[in-house]
Amino acid sequence: MAYYVYLLRCGDDSLYCGITNDVAARVAAHAAGKGARYTRGRGPLELVLARRCRDKGTALRLEHAIKQLPRPTKLALDREQISRLARRVAGTRNRRE
Repeated sequence: MAYYVYLLRCGDDSLYCGITNDVAARVAAHAAGKGARYTRGRGPLELVLARRCRDKGTALRLEHAIKQLPRPTKLALDREQISRLARRVAGTRNRRE
């Protein structure tokens, strides 16, 4: 099953990053106030980016990597930059072994 990392811009101009296996349903849940507690009452929400990952572990690592970036860098992420970041986190797999 494919997972996606997504980045939302909230109505108060803050950013929210998460993972899901259905981006449209998850954004709709956030918009309806049934998503993450952070996004409740912060609408309207705008999907800034969504990136498909091969598995949940990769999606979780990419989400964490994005959350570590400063806000201006998150807003400037383009397709190539997110691809490089995804390749970097995919390469960190099994480092503890």
